Amino acid sequence: MDKIFLKARAKVNLTLEILNKREDNYHNLKSVFQKISLYDEIWIYKIEDNDFKLETNIDELNSKDNIIYKAYVKLKERFYDRITGVKVVLNKKIPMQAGLAGGSTDCASFLIGINKLFKLNMNKQEIEALGKSLGADVVPCMYNKAILAEGIGEIITRINTNFKYYILVLKPEFECNTGKMYQMLDAKDRNLEKENTENVINALENKNIEILSSNLYNSFEEVVDVNNIKEDLLKNRALGALLSGSGSGVFGVFNNKEDIKYAYSNLKNKYKAYMCLSYNSSKEEMV
Repeated sequence: MDKIFLKARAKVNLTLEILNKREDNYHNLKSVFQKISLYDEIWIYKIEDNDFKLETNIDELNSKDNIIYKAYVKLKERFYDRITGVKVVLNKKIPMQAGLAGGSTDCASFLIGINKLFKLNMNKQEIEALGKSLGADVVPCMYNKAILAEGIGEIITRINTNFKYYILVLKPEFECNTGKMYQMLDAKDRNLEKENTENVINALENKNIEILSSNLYNSFEEVVDVNNIKEDLLKNRALGALLSGSGSGVFGVFNNKEDIKYAYSNLKNKYKAYMCLSYNSSKEEMV
């Protein structure tokens, strides 16, 4: 095998509880990650040159700041005698700066793809340790299903669900500064006791769209105002709406195809809009 193709799926956070700040300056969190049908396309090729090459439809990603390149460097340091050069072709479909983990899911897929392509035989714990060293969202993105992520994102619990429902993602023109948002949260006197995450997990397991929609929660909404975007979704038949991750993407949850098409038709000229389905792979293995 000299090439591999991967679908790097986006996620939304059905809940995101930002808890206490740690001594390493990360924050503990509790979050339900839901993979969705929107994905980037990644082809990885073995090449003879002992080098890394990236071709992508987004020019600004073609640099050594790209998280895929950083993952390649870490892999080469560890497997210098087993990994040759690599060419990556990335067709970016997930909008950037939207809270959909586009970079993290690309990185997660790249790590797993390289492990298969070069037969490195890294086990689950080894791949996850590499992912954790590259970014807090990388490990949760290794699972193509709804999961509960805790710690800084590296403690994963699978959720027993195959629930399919509709998600409309809206990307406004503005972007959010994640670092500043964390600083503003840290400065607030906050009540951290929530039941939303447990309620959402139960809703996913029991396929209850009403309970799911009424328990969407994101701590970052305490410091960024997306109420007008949420209101647009709710006025257009969404059952619930929420900021995803640290934004600026906002998503709505819908019960059926007719309702999401109605909202998409009414909102596509105001925002970049993406009609999606929840995605829960029946496979146990990562990606």
